[in-house]
Amino acid sequence: MIYLVLVLTAVILDQLVKYWAIQNLMISPYFVIPGVFQLTYVENRGTAFSFLQGQIWLFTITTILILLVIAYVFWKRLILSKLGRVSLAMITGGAIGNFLDRILRGYVVDMFYFELIDFPVFNIADVFIVIGGILFAYYFMIQHDKMQLMQGRGGDA
Repeated sequence: MIYLVLVLTAVILDQLVKYWAIQNLMISPYFVIPGVFQLTYVENRGTAFSFLQGQIWLFTITTILILLVIAYVFWKRLILSKLGRVSLAMITGGAIGNFLDRILRGYVVDMFYFELIDFPVFNIADVFIVIGGILFAYYFMIQHDKMQLMQGRGGDA
């Protein structure tokens, strides 16, 4: 249940911030720290860093497949670690947030821009996906083998 709450929190927070960005940033950006960080409105019709512009069908299919795989992992209880499950819930929430944009608008709304390093503009869903991905990588590299051994599924002895 906590994982569902995390997914819903990610989606709702992402959509609320995007709604705010649409209402307040379309005309001009807000400079939080001039020359360093700003809130701006960008319509991203691609994927991370605006790659593959206009390939909405590819993103739709990919997102659905990823969500189905994660649902299967939860349903079959293939990951019992809280860290592993939290990471997948974060990825799920972020994926759904950006998926909703692509389906409803035809593009993803981005708004956070680190001007100082000219980092690509991103959104809350992206933050959830990246942090979830980092946590999952950590889980997989550090905890996965230990969890498998604890469950009696260890491979080479």
